[in-house]
Amino acid sequence: MQIDVLDHVAGARAARGVAVIIDVFRAFSVAPYVVAAGAARLLPVAEIEEAFALRTSFPGAVLVGERHARKLPGFDAGNSPAEMLAIDLRGKVVVHTTHAGTQGLIHAENAGEVLTGSFVNISAVCRHVLSRTPERVTLVRMGHEARARCDEDDLYAESLERMLRGGAAPVTQSVRERLRDSPAAQKFFDPRCDWAPEADFDLCTDVDRFDFVLQLRRAADGPRELRRIVPGERP
Repeated sequence: MQIDVLDHVAGARAARGVAVIIDVFRAFSVAPYVVAAGAARLLPVAEIEEAFALRTSFPGAVLVGERHARKLPGFDAGNSPAEMLAIDLRGKVVVHTTHAGTQGLIHAENAGEVLTGSFVNISAVCRHVLSRTPERVTLVRMGHEARARCDEDDLYAESLERMLRGGAAPVTQSVRERLRDSPAAQKFFDPRCDWAPEADFDLCTDVDRFDFVLQLRRAADGPRELRRIVPGERP
């Protein structure tokens, strides 16, 4: 099994085989919380305008997203797992756009299968990838605003690659300890950053909270959708 580790939108475009698009703080930590909260559909988009257009197509849709980590004007929530826990998403269509994570999903057009990556379901992702017995796996670190490397996405890629090669799974406490002082985590502990609640740090580093995988479904006649599957499930 060949494992390539690439970065940012260019890395997503170059991804082949089974691609895991990584965004720990916070897009692909948010996405599993949305699905676990009972959302009917989760639609990732790259552009803000597309999100508003989907609200027209799906009246009552909940718009979730950020630019520069801050909630977008006219949106119902920012890119925060704590906010997801505070909203009733049962049966709702959720449209999600972010500076980094959702950009990677949209641009991974050449991969055979596209999954989201964060610590909240890392073991499920590992089991799913191994069940495919792929010749090639691409880990795409979306990084800070899809333009610079970041500790949390680097740690995830390092951890998942080790697991795929037969190494031990990460320990919850060690992930939190290693990321607590990382540059991207500082906003969670700064009272001035009310758009990044402290609870988000613990929610994003809650290793293996979920035992499902989010797989990107590309529909020729509709929007892309993140589909909840059990590890190993076929499309």
